[in-house]
Amino acid sequence: MSLSPEARKTLAGITTATITTVLLKKGLRNVWMRGARPLRPGLPRLVGPAFTLRFVPAREDLATPESWSSPISTRTAIEAMPDGCIAVVDAMGITDAGIFGDILCARMVKRGVTALVTDGVVRDVEGVLGTNLPVWCDGYAAPPSVAGLTFVGWGEPIGCGGVAVFPNDIVVADQDGCVLIPQAMLDHVLNEGVEQERMEAWIVNEVNNGAVLPGLYPMNAETKARYAASKK
Repeated sequence: MSLSPEARKTLAGITTATITTVLLKKGLRNVWMRGARPLRPGLPRLVGPAFTLRFVPAREDLATPESWSSPISTRTAIEAMPDGCIAVVDAMGITDAGIFGDILCARMVKRGVTALVTDGVVRDVEGVLGTNLPVWCDGYAAPPSVAGLTFVGWGEPIGCGGVAVFPNDIVVADQDGCVLIPQAMLDHVLNEGVEQERMEAWIVNEVNNGAVLPGLYPMNAETKARYAASKK
């Protein structure tokens, strides 16, 4: 699916923490990808549709350096990545084999990829940082992917960090990690997320002015009335 510039801008103003709260209220508890943390401190909040890639455990006859030239390879998958996507990679939480290094990340930058998200690790970390591709991962390791993983495909449902990710689901990544918004829930998050941020900013201001928490967070009827009046 295409993500409008307006939707991107709105989501960029909604924290992943707020998104998890909004989705929790709709019954979705498992949307935060475990192990996917910002590789570089201070990355901005980024938004994009998921382009999915999947690894399985290494099998010695398939996980070889020669496989990098196969039609089913990470190299071929990168050439299919559309501008503005977030590459979400299922590495099964393996942390002793780097899924991508600096060369592949540099090509992703040229392809216009917004970010790389994985529950695995990268390699050539200095070079990866030098590409300026925003990366959320579980660290870094020297060995290549074929030392512990076999790449099997892209553009299909995956599990990343314990979360089911379907192609073109919306991913939001910030300093708290990465969350997934199902396509069908996007409009709800856009509407409710903005209101949740506005309400919490008002609550923080009240706290800074000396208000006590009982009756404020969560709001009682009196506080709700004061908050409603503040929006007029």
